[in-house]
Amino acid sequence: MKKFNKYINTNVLFNVANLNSFTLGIRIIAGLFTSKFIAIFIGAEGLALVGNISSFLKAIQSFSALGFYKGVVKYIAEFKEKSEKLSEVLSTSFYIGFLSTMLSAFGCYYFAEYINAFLFGSSDYVYVIEILAIVLPFYTLNAFCFAIMNGYSKYKFLLIINIIGQVAGLLITLLLIWQDRIDGALVAIAITPGLVFLITLVGILFRTSLVPFIKITNVSSKILSKLSPYSVMALSSAVALPIVMILIRNYIIGEIGLKEAGYWEAMNRISDYYLMFVNSLIALYLVPKLTKINTKKDFRKEVISFYKNLMPYFAGLLIVMYFTRKLVVTLIFSDEFLPTGDLFLWQILGDFIRVLAMVIAYQFLAKKMFSHFIILEIFLFVTLYFSSVYLIDVFGLEGAVMGHFFTHLLHFGIVILIFSSSLFGIIQDDTV
Repeated sequence: MKKFNKYINTNVLFNVANLNSFTLGIRIIAGLFTSKFIAIFIGAEGLALVGNISSFLKAIQSFSALGFYKGVVKYIAEFKEKSEKLSEVLSTSFYIGFLSTMLSAFGCYYFAEYINAFLFGSSDYVYVIEILAIVLPFYTLNAFCFAIMNGYSKYKFLLIINIIGQVAGLLITLLLIWQDRIDGALVAIAITPGLVFLITLVGILFRTSLVPFIKITNVSSKILSKLSPYSVMALSSAVALPIVMILIRNYIIGEIGLKEAGYWEAMNRISDYYLMFVNSLIALYLVPKLTKINTKKDFRKEVISFYKNLMPYFAGLLIVMYFTRKLVVTLIFSDEFLPTGDLFLWQILGDFIRVLAMVIAYQFLAKKMFSHFIILEIFLFVTLYFSSVYLIDVFGLEGAVMGHFFTHLLHFGIVILIFSSSLFGIIQDDTV
């Protein structure tokens, strides 16, 4: 434990003590409170429907913003002292993003009935889709404002806005669930992005000086080409994964039942809570180091170091969660969700392998291996869907988490194969 504490204190906490890490705890707490209210007032059936609208919201938000966020942050930070280039970045991201968002919002509103049928089957929640379409532009504006503040390293502003937004969103969500049950939960999911933007709007008044930089005449094809790799990479996962999750959830609903889909969604939520922390550590500590690594020796050393120092503790956490799974399910949800305990084994095994692969696969991002990343992501999602469907047919609900395990085991094997020379080959001073 002493070695672990030293590792955390010297290597991780400095990086983790930023915006994402400060808000991580708030996001998890808000998620736990929301999950408890859903379990009490809506039940497993309601959670399945909430899962579908949440997945759709993630997909449509990412698509409407074109996945520009990380690219905009990078180039604002790079060009903030160069007025002409800064204007091109702001203008290109704003106008292209605005066009994409409006097309997405109109499409969402116009095809609300079809989207409702896809997400909710015979249930009539068309009005929720229409509300979501109206609020969608506010989400994109909010993401644009966040990218500007992040690019200018205004972390305190971002921290305060994130905290206020999370708390306000949580309170409104709990109130709506309490008053209107499933309708309230769905409406809360749809309107929260608009609420966060109103809070952000107050916080960005200090940046009104940037408004003159946003000109339609400064939209640049060169800047758009620079943002494109970030866009394609973000969209390949941020849009594809939620859609695949909807398809699997709908298959469970159609073949097994709505309540069982709720149990599967509960398992995914529990998984998301502990993976948030692991993802934060990887993104904030490992990725910056991988970016600076140029030799196979250093790459191998960093991966082994992460495995030795952090993975045993993650494995310990998962083992404890497995043996206390009934208590975990009851605390987060309710006794109604106890069948979720049957899904823990394959889910946590899949999550452990998923993190093992993630540590190595981040090299795709660090070294800008965009084509490798995109092809592997597409393969991952296709495999996840078809393996889950097949195993659901054979094993029932447990097949969904077995598909999760099989997919990430296969993904890990492919990642190992791609970087085999860096991880297992003879050490030389050549590049990774």
